[in-house]
This record gives sequence, structure tokens and C-alpha cells, in this order.
Amino acid sequence: MENADPTARADLEAWFERLVPENNPHFKHTLEGPDDMPSHIKMALTRTSETVPFADGGLLLGTWQGIYLWEHRCHPYTRTVIVTVTGE
Repeated sequence: MENADPTARADLEAWFERLVPENNPHFKHTLEGPDDMPSHIKMALTRTSETVPFADGGLLLGTWQGIYLWEHRCHPYTRTVIVTVTGE
């Protein structure tokens, strides 16, 4: 994901909010609040895993690249991030 200019992330977040707004009258799955169903749709549209090369103790990301952990819910939740390193 673009990481050199923070407006890229802001634009992406704003676009997703317009694409899948809270309080959509078509959503029936709202038991956990107005962000319940939008968070499921946003998760389905984004990746849940990444493969990133690394060497010499660092990630091989270019100038424009970054990795975001994007929480799709409005309220804080505890999440676990699992990192698996494969190689020599």
C-alpha cells in the first residue's frame, strides 16, 4: 500500500466509508452495532494476509510501500497478529 503520502491512506479510508456506510437500511446484521455489517463487507474486500520478502533483518519494502493493520470496527477490539517467518 502507498505509504509515502498519508493522504493515500486517508483517501482509501474515506472511499470505503462511502462505499459501505454505517446505518445502511438494507443491512439486517446489526446486532453488535451500526458498524457490524460494514466491517464484515470491508474485511471481505481487503486482504487478511500478506507475504513480504525480507533480508538482512529488514522488510524489503520500496519507498512507496507500507503495511497497514486496518481495523474495520469503530470500537476498539483486541486483535492478535501472527507473523510466520519461512526461510533460512
